[in-house]
Amino acid sequence: MRTVEIDGLPVGDGHPTRVMSVLNMSSNSGYKPSVYLDPEEAADAIEENLVPAGADIIDVGLQSANPKYESKPVEMEKDRLQEVAPLVDELDADVPLSLETRYAEVAEEAIGHGFDLINDVCGFADPDMKGVIEDHDMPVVKMASPPDLARPGALKTIDDIFEALQRDGFTDKTIIDPAFGGWYDGKEFADNWEMFRRLREFRAFDRPMLTATNREDFLGDLADQPETENQLAVSLAAATMEVERGSHIIRTHDTRETYDVVKVADALGDERTTRAETEPGHTVAELTDVTLREVARHQSLGETVAGGTDDGATLTFLLGDLTDDARASLRAVAEVTDVVLVEKDSGGRYVGGSAAALKVVADSLAEDGHRELAGELRTSLSRRV
Repeated sequence: MRTVEIDGLPVGDGHPTRVMSVLNMSSNSGYKPSVYLDPEEAADAIEENLVPAGADIIDVGLQSANPKYESKPVEMEKDRLQEVAPLVDELDADVPLSLETRYAEVAEEAIGHGFDLINDVCGFADPDMKGVIEDHDMPVVKMASPPDLARPGALKTIDDIFEALQRDGFTDKTIIDPAFGGWYDGKEFADNWEMFRRLREFRAFDRPMLTATNREDFLGDLADQPETENQLAVSLAAATMEVERGSHIIRTHDTRETYDVVKVADALGDERTTRAETEPGHTVAELTDVTLREVARHQSLGETVAGGTDDGATLTFLLGDLTDDARASLRAVAEVTDVVLVEKDSGGRYVGGSAAALKVVADSLAEDGHRELAGELRTSLSRRV
C-alpha cells in the first residue's frame, strides 16, 4: 500500500491512525462547536484545544458540504479563503492544515497560502483539480462523488462509490474517502450500514483511506439517538471498527475522545503490520476476515498473477515496498503455488492462501535471496498459526 506524507506526517499501513479535527470557518455549519469564524480565534483553538487533545491534522472548511445547505460558488470560497488565510501565519503549532473545497481555483490559492492538504469533497469533479494537485505535488483526499460540483457525495451503492473513486484516476498522493453520510435523499441509512460492513473492500485501492462518520444520523438511528448532541458514543463505537477495517484517518468533531479510541484500536486491533513507523524496508500487513467479495475487488483493480484458492478460508496479506527482483520472485513462486496473487498499479501485492501455501512462498523468497521480506511474511504467519 502507498504511504502518503502530509507535511512530513506519514499516512498508511505501518503508521499510527491519524485524527483529523474539523475546524469549520463558515457560519453554515451543521455542528456549531466546531465553528470559528475569526482566524486568530481559530489559531488559539488549534493550539490550546485541538492539538493538545490529539489532533494530527486540522481540516478547515469554507462552506458546508451538507446538502441541506445551498452550494456556494467558487467566488464565495475564494473571498472567504482570503479572510481565513491569516490562520496559517497565526498558527504556531506544528500541525498540518487541510482545506476542504471542491474548486481547483480555491485549492491552488490555498496551496499558495501554505495549506498542506486538499480535501476535495467532489472527487475531481472540477476538471482542473487533478492537474492543480499534480502540478504542486500535493496530497489530496478524493471523496467519492458524481461529476457534479453541486452534489458532493451523492452516490447510493458501494458499486457506485467504487466507480466514482476510479473516475479520472488518482494522483501519486491520493487518499480516498468513501463518503459516508446522508448526502442526498436517495441514500438511506441502510446504504450506509451496508457500506460500513463492507469497508474493508476499499483496501483494494491500495491507498490510505479517510473515514468521516462522526455524529452521523445513520449511526444514531441504530441506538435511537436522532439528535446530533447525543451521538458521541455511537461515533466512538464506529471509529473503533473503522480503524480495524482499514481506515488510516478518522475525521472528527470530538478530538480528545476519538484520539483515545484510536490509540486503543491501534494497539489491540486485529490488523498487524510487521514494520514500525520509523523502520525502513518491506511491509507485510495482515488483512483479517477477508470475504470473497473483497478478493474480487482486489482482482478487479489489479492483475491476477495466480488464481489459487478462493474458498474464503485463507490468510491474506498486503506486501509493500518490494524491489523489482522481489516482485519477480514472488510472481514466479505464486505461479506454481496454490495462492491468490494480485499485482497492483500502485505497487502493492495482495497475496492470500493457506498457511502451508504461504510458508512455501516465504521459503522460496528466502531461497532467492529476499530474506528480509521472507522474514516479515513468516513473522506475520507466526501470529496466526
